[in-house]
Amino acid sequence: MKNLDSLSYHPEMEKLVNVLCTKTQNDNPMFFRVMVSYYFAKVASMMRCNIQTHERGVIPVSMYAMNLASSGFGKGMSTNIVEEKVLYKFKDNFLDTTFPEIAEKQLAVLANKKAIKTGTDPDTALEATQAEFDSLGTLMFGFDSGTTPAIKQMRHKLLMANAGSLNFESDEAASNLLGNVDVLNTFLELYDLGLVKQKLLKNTKENTRVEEITGRTPTNMMLFGTPAKLMDGAKIEEEFRGMLSTGYARRCIFGYSKISARDNTKTAEEIYDQLTDNTTDVYLDQLAKQLGGLADKVNFGINLSLTKAVTIIMIEYKTNCEIRAEEFGDYEEIQKAEMAHRYFKALKLAGAYAFIDGDHEITEDNLYAAIHLVERSGESFYDILRRPKNYEKLAEYIAKIGREVTHVDIQDDLPFFHGSETHRRELMNLAIAYGVKNNISITKTFTDSIEFIQGESLDETDLDEMVVSYSTDITEGYTNERVPFMELNKLVNLDGYHFVAHHLLDGYRKDDNCMAGFNLAVIDVDDGIDIPTAKLLLKDFTFLLYETKRSTPDKNRFRIMFPLSHTLKLTKATYKEFMNNLYEWLPFEVDTVTNNISRKWQTHPGASFYNTGELLDATLFIANTKRAEERKIVINDQQSFNALQRWFLNGTNQGNRSNQLIKFGLMLVDAGKSLDDVKNAVLDFNNRLPDKLEDAEIYSTLFQTITKKIMERDTCHI
Repeated sequence: MKNLDSLSYHPEMEKLVNVLCTKTQNDNPMFFRVMVSYYFAKVASMMRCNIQTHERGVIPVSMYAMNLASSGFGKGMSTNIVEEKVLYKFKDNFLDTTFPEIAEKQLAVLANKKAIKTGTDPDTALEATQAEFDSLGTLMFGFDSGTTPAIKQMRHKLLMANAGSLNFESDEAASNLLGNVDVLNTFLELYDLGLVKQKLLKNTKENTRVEEITGRTPTNMMLFGTPAKLMDGAKIEEEFRGMLSTGYARRCIFGYSKISARDNTKTAEEIYDQLTDNTTDVYLDQLAKQLGGLADKVNFGINLSLTKAVTIIMIEYKTNCEIRAEEFGDYEEIQKAEMAHRYFKALKLAGAYAFIDGDHEITEDNLYAAIHLVERSGESFYDILRRPKNYEKLAEYIAKIGREVTHVDIQDDLPFFHGSETHRRELMNLAIAYGVKNNISITKTFTDSIEFIQGESLDETDLDEMVVSYSTDITEGYTNERVPFMELNKLVNLDGYHFVAHHLLDGYRKDDNCMAGFNLAVIDVDDGIDIPTAKLLLKDFTFLLYETKRSTPDKNRFRIMFPLSHTLKLTKATYKEFMNNLYEWLPFEVDTVTNNISRKWQTHPGASFYNTGELLDATLFIANTKRAEERKIVINDQQSFNALQRWFLNGTNQGNRSNQLIKFGLMLVDAGKSLDDVKNAVLDFNNRLPDKLEDAEIYSTLFQTITKKIMERDTCHI
């Protein structure tokens, strides 16, 4: 079997698809490929084209398709072109000539069997058979809705004629889905071999039960629609997913197309020339004649054969599909079913291609072209399943609208946000949770008991693009720059400069001039901890630390510059809250009056130090967000702890308690605490843990290490 990535589409299909792309000025061809393949299958099945397989016997050529595209894609225009300029000759020839002639012969056969069985006059039996056939109504070339009794009635007409197929073609699938549930359930049975169980009805004078005819009737189905309406997050989507799980995933060939960006480079005259190009009309006319010729009785009832070589390719593809299907988890039953049955969809489609080509056997090219479309169908199927959920749409809406909104505003813009308050709250909570994992910050505030929601899509920080502005003056002359983080030490080690972690309008430093967007947090440490201890506590994070002008060996004063995980755009009020939250999170005391948005920092040509680790998660500190609220709850529950204890407590869990306790103890050693003070603090900390270590374990391991470190420390100080 060829590599699945090296296959090509059916040539005749692709010619017509290219015409449709030109006519609709749409360069996304998948929708048209599925549609054209469906009509090819319809032509073949109306003529009762079958496939003679080696292992499954005779199977009818047919196709089920779910073809979704956005509004304005060109569904109506392309369908009209195919039906009115390509299929019309086949339709006329089949309905006016082929079907009546085949039906006439078949009715005579049925009447003769009936006359022999009942001992009646052949002419009388033929007259009764013809009357029954006529009472079943006119053969429909396609229908867009129906009922199960009507389908079975039309199927009975096809069985009597032994020709034609049932063709269910519904536009606006979402709007018509709930009204056609019975039809869809019936079509589930009809797909494989065109067989369906009859319903037992009471026989009356007004409703005489007809004699069942044994036979097969091929069925085709094309459901058009827009993804947004079908995947509405409500009853229609629930019904649609139910359809997929009950069998349509494995039966359908899927198309899922979005409108591509229009080519604006063409002039109006060029577009006009394309739309009125006579060569496409010539091609459409030739194809119409070709399909019209296929309606000739000589092509009726063809059984396409499969060579051994083609059968082996099909078996290889089937095995390939089954192997890939096993890679899905048990919770992915729909995906597994679709993958495992791709080979059967490909076989039926290959039969349609062979019939259109005028072949009497399925060639390797037919099969590979069908496999290629079915594989692309699988990609469309996954795109359908991965369509954004309503809470994802809600999060994206809040992030992109660019202003505060209320629940009323959201209801006006997003229909799915209607419903009970419980439903809306649930959607909002899911949107917030989705935003946390997808770089969307959603904040909530209240004014006069009205909830206001605002969001922002967060860009990940590029470490080569750190936002700073600097000047030799305290207030004026600031230059805005984007500086690589690893070169910031060159700035902070200059003499006589000031810098701000924002860009400034007109180079003038004041709150209102700070331009939106910062990715650097600067903290000032004047007391309470030395540089080695701070470096050890923050060793898991990326930062630049530099000494300030008033730093001494006995009393370290320094600044730490954290590159943030994301670039944030905060107001001066929310920036202050952001910095306060950051201060609260740190394991040591810092200068908390440096939280205004235009805060400037002075450079100093002293010692500096880089540490490499993870970037500080900016979303932890954005006020009024889910993560900030969760962090606040934790802190409120730990009011009895100081900042250092809280730091270690929140990093302690089953499996690393001992490691965290020794780190905590060594921090106290570095801070100059006595052995008794360290022991008491470690024991107190351990007792606060929900699953503490035994005291014996602490004395036998941790305290031995701590005692050794204190002795080394005190020896160095002698």
